[in-house]
This record gives sequence, C-alpha cells and structure tokens, in this order.
Amino acid sequence: MHIRIEGDDLPGRRVGAEADTLRRGNVHVGVQRKTEVVDRFPADADGAVWAFEVDSREVDDLLDVGGPYVHGRPGVRFLYLSWGAVHGNTFEMFRRAKLMFGDIPTATLRAAHDGAGALVGRLSLTGPDGGPRCARVRPPDIAWQVE
Repeated sequence: MHIRIEGDDLPGRRVGAEADTLRRGNVHVGVQRKTEVVDRFPADADGAVWAFEVDSREVDDLLDVGGPYVHGRPGVRFLYLSWGAVHGNTFEMFRRAKLMFGDIPTATLRAAHDGAGALVGRLSLTGPDGGPRCARVRPPDIAWQVE
C-alpha cells in the first residue's frame, strides 16, 4: 500500500522566539524507518512530503499493516514523524508525532489496501503551542483520504 504524508505550516516559518530557536538549532522533521529518521526537512521548509510503501494484509477479517515504517503491535500500529536537531551526520531526536492507523476511517484504509489509490494524510506540522506538532495526531488535525 502506498502512503503519502503531506505536512505544511512548519513551525520554523513562523515569527517569534520558538521559530528562531528551531532555525538556530537546525531542527528537522522526518519519518521514522525502523530506528532511523529519514527524508528529513528543516523546520522552516515550505512543506514536507513523505512517500513510502507499507505492507497490508487481511488477518481474521481485519486489515493489518507492517514494514519498516510501521511501529507498534497488531491493533495499535502507527507511523512516527520525528523532530530533532541535526549536527553533521547526527540526528538528536527530541519529539515525535504519532499517526495511528486506527484513526484512519476503515473504508479509507480498506480502499487503499484494495488498490484504489495512495493513502494520503495531510496535517499542519505546527502544534497548538506554536512548536513542532507532537504526540498522537488525530482527526481533524490530520485528514486521511485515498487519491
């Protein structure tokens, strides 16, 4: 199953002390693949798009997903968007956003599994406090559809 996550409104693009700190700290956001954060974008980028494949299969009449981008045990699978400071080749993570497969409408997830198109999630990457979005991100803060 093809997944595309589209993030906009990155916190480093705003005005103020929080945004200045993110820019000076060379903070980036990326998707977590196993234990590595890949496809990183700076906190002041215009936007961020991640596209990757996950495995999907039927298990006891329920959909399950897996693969290197998927975390958690069956029934509580999720994706991580991870925030961290980049120093040379080092990424020092300090915050993560969790995108739960269980928060995706069943019909939408099933359509993506059945090949109707890519599963697309759109979200603002700035949290309510003006900093990087973190913790569990639920609708309406993320909108899921098949395209």
